[in-house]
Amino acid sequence: MIEIQHLYKIYGNSADAHEAVSDLSLTIEDGDIFGIIGSSGAGKSTLVRCINLLEQPTSGRILIDGEDITGFKGKQLLDLRASIGMIFQNFSLFQQRTVLQNVTFPLELRREMNREAREKRAMELLELVDIADKAKRYPSQLSGGQQQRVAIARALVNGPKIMLCDEATSALDTRTTASILELLKRLNSELRVTMVVITHSLAVAKKICNRIAVLSDGKIVEEGETLEVFNNPQSQATKSLIAYDNLETAGE
Repeated sequence: MIEIQHLYKIYGNSADAHEAVSDLSLTIEDGDIFGIIGSSGAGKSTLVRCINLLEQPTSGRILIDGEDITGFKGKQLLDLRASIGMIFQNFSLFQQRTVLQNVTFPLELRREMNREAREKRAMELLELVDIADKAKRYPSQLSGGQQQRVAIARALVNGPKIMLCDEATSALDTRTTASILELLKRLNSELRVTMVVITHSLAVAKKICNRIAVLSDGKIVEEGETLEVFNNPQSQATKSLIAYDNLETAGE
């Protein structure tokens, strides 16, 4: 379980301070695919980066399975990040490394396995995400969807219990997005990994998330089961997102 309690992330000093996340409290249950949605600048990516301490919160607490992680440093912090996989919009693969070498990289950093064991683990995950046949290729030889599958395998290589997905399908076409979302749903079901999905796309949230929270100006303005929120929006921010989504859909 992820518990976020009165979280603030403030940039700048008192004269020009900007609250990217403001007094935010949220609970994400084990096994959830939890969506964080909102327009650009709402604070979505800042929030997700606070969860694995890529951004240090200004104040507040983040608890994982009841343990406050906000003060973690050194080995504690490294172990925490190993238990939280992360995938990004731009894939963030090493272009000079093969697919297999990209997936083994986090294991190399931890130095807990020999090369044979690392490669065996990586190949198991490449099989799981249906891209084992591309193990010896380089990222430039892959499509966007294939690169994202590699990124997903890499995020899973340490056996995380939490996966953070920051606009993971935004760079993909509609058909490829659908296949990646189906893959994430399957991994959630098979591996019981909790997923936090950051997206501005209502279609993505509807397709994959069982619960969502809507952010506006760094605050949660609405939270609940996905279909309930979309079918009965209470906040103006949610209504605006739905109206914009309807305009985009009508224009397709």
